[in-house]
Amino acid sequence: MAVIRIREQAPGARIAPEIYGHFSEHLGRCIYGGVYVGEGSDIPNVNGMRSDVVAALKELRVPVLRWPGGCFADEYHWRDGIGPRAARKKMVNTHWGGVTEDNSFGTHEYFELCRQLGCKTYVNGNVGSGTVREMSEWVEYMTFGGVSPLAAERAANGHAAPWRVDYFGVGNESWGCGGNMTPEYYANLYRRYQTYVRQYDGAAPILKIASGPNDDDADWTENVLKTCFRAPQPAQAHGFMDGLSLHYYTLPGGDWQHKGSATGFTAAEYYTTLRKALRMEELIALHGAILDRYDPEKHIGLMVDEWGTWYDVEPGTNPGFLYQQNTMRDALVAAATLNIFNRHCDRVKMACIAQMVNVLQAVVLTEGPKMVLTPTYHVFKMYREHQGAALLDAAVEGAGTAGEGADAVPQLHVSASRDAQGTVTVTAANLSLTAPCEAELRFDALAPAKAAGTLLTGEAHAHNTFEAPDTVAEQPLPVTLTGAGAAFTLPPCAVAAVRIC
Repeated sequence: MAVIRIREQAPGARIAPEIYGHFSEHLGRCIYGGVYVGEGSDIPNVNGMRSDVVAALKELRVPVLRWPGGCFADEYHWRDGIGPRAARKKMVNTHWGGVTEDNSFGTHEYFELCRQLGCKTYVNGNVGSGTVREMSEWVEYMTFGGVSPLAAERAANGHAAPWRVDYFGVGNESWGCGGNMTPEYYANLYRRYQTYVRQYDGAAPILKIASGPNDDDADWTENVLKTCFRAPQPAQAHGFMDGLSLHYYTLPGGDWQHKGSATGFTAAEYYTTLRKALRMEELIALHGAILDRYDPEKHIGLMVDEWGTWYDVEPGTNPGFLYQQNTMRDALVAAATLNIFNRHCDRVKMACIAQMVNVLQAVVLTEGPKMVLTPTYHVFKMYREHQGAALLDAAVEGAGTAGEGADAVPQLHVSASRDAQGTVTVTAANLSLTAPCEAELRFDALAPAKAAGTLLTGEAHAHNTFEAPDTVAEQPLPVTLTGAGAAFTLPPCAVAAVRIC
């Protein structure tokens, strides 16, 4: 039996709700047909936003939504997406499929979506092909509440009051699709551009995020911080930056040309995928150590604003749309990754899964009027009680490993937290394909009075389709109270959430 020791009397840092954030790019059917269908659609909608998708996402308590990209952000010019839709400028989406973008979903539509979701906003600005003036005027258009031509233009376009921009990304992947820049060049551009992300009187603070490293590029992190880090000053409480992004995708195939199938994989490929997903912990430690040298008090958050699995697209779909299925393997990747973010919540302040709908490791898939929830969706729902709770140390003893050789992974992967009401949430994933895992929770002092559990399990290839939407679904998990904790059994390839008080 595995023992999970919970130190409930020594709570750690708060788990920022934004760790459970999402990413929506103008890519494939993420926006159009995914979250947005327009007011004239036969698909039920509110102000153009799909009612079924919004209702499903609200169940997750989506804390923040990143938009408009991604690579698309650095070719997006915000003025193309305001004003009467019929008059908006069309463009070619050169990054994703070469399709025509009609800009019918723009600034006003994004803020309407966030209003319906009740989430914070994260807008990514254009550094790669945009100007300082363009970025500065966009911030003014969105957030200035006084008298100015841009505020008047916003009102004329239907929104008199300013919006709240919670986070603003100054460029995206500036080492690659955002401009192929060197870290030194980008760092100086960042210093300049962020100056004009103005904090207007009366407006809520905008937290500024610098384009950080890809994967294990420590040189990028070091050189950007060397130029851009500035300790908080009395007149500028947040210095030059509040966050540094990190992007990491799990590619089981090993390279971008042969990423592997989303549904047709071997047992060896299953374990390779999980081992690569667990590498997230190494990357957080690598870049966190550099941040610690500049920022030991952890003012700057590590924002993992693109993460997830990336496979070959589904056969017969546009290769530029990045549409893939989502199996129990993806659920295990999500569970382990979210556990890692929880355990590093002193430095990780935001994470955005890529992407919200119909793209990569999506939580929702749509096809015309149909909608299906993926196994990853259910993991986010099961983990939602961690949002805003205090991290608890959770040490696993006696669990062993799963898989073989270089791809061996811990069989049991966990995290734990305690909310303001004193309820403890433990999330646990059994990464083994074949072996069940008996687990017992033991506490420092807590003698639980009540416990309830939720389970997500299935054969590793199991996934939901429009014809069979409930193949993978949450079910009750039997939990037995013991004198010093609680016990439960995880089937192979399973995720559990246990609530104890």
